[in-house]
Amino acid sequence: MTVSESVPVTRRAIEFVASDDVRLVGELALPAAPRGAAIICHPHPEFGGNRFNNVVTALFEALPLVGVASLRFDFRSPFSGGPGERLDAIAALDAIAAEVPGVPLIAAGYSFGALVALGLDDDRTTALVLVAPPLAMTPQGESPSVRTLVLTPAHDQFSPPSVSAPIVATWRDAPVDHRTIEMADHSLVGHTRTVADAVTDWISRQVSS
Repeated sequence: MTVSESVPVTRRAIEFVASDDVRLVGELALPAAPRGAAIICHPHPEFGGNRFNNVVTALFEALPLVGVASLRFDFRSPFSGGPGERLDAIAALDAIAAEVPGVPLIAAGYSFGALVALGLDDDRTTALVLVAPPLAMTPQGESPSVRTLVLTPAHDQFSPPSVSAPIVATWRDAPVDHRTIEMADHSLVGHTRTVADAVTDWISRQVSS
């Protein structure tokens, strides 16, 4: 489905609470007639990652234009090392499912956020989007159980295609589409439009199937 700038989108702040009572803040973007909904997990907060990251922002703005509601949010503070951030992501799924009931749910993440999305154990999630996931840091044996898009920068400093491809090749529980973002490094500066176009096209096909 082609991205259309004319799609009416409502954006507003949102607050929600994780299962361990940590209060979280984020932003919700709702198209007029959502046919899917996605949470977007940001990069490592101890290295400057937050919901306003360039890749997160590109996805947050592009997804509603193809009819997919999006929720970007900040992980808890202080940083918990992973387990707490997974609770945050599950709470985000709760929040967007309440706002947009009855549509497919997608978990997307960039860098550390991609590892959080990959580590979610939530049966409501029907697809995953992993942008520049540092798969070399993935626990051995962890693999997705739902359809997954993996976008690896050609010059990623943490997990370039030569590292990511053999790991992805072991994922056999669900279909995986692994693509290389040419000329890009882990920061994806100058390549966020390429990422957003790839993700919106792929997600559009998932929520239509």
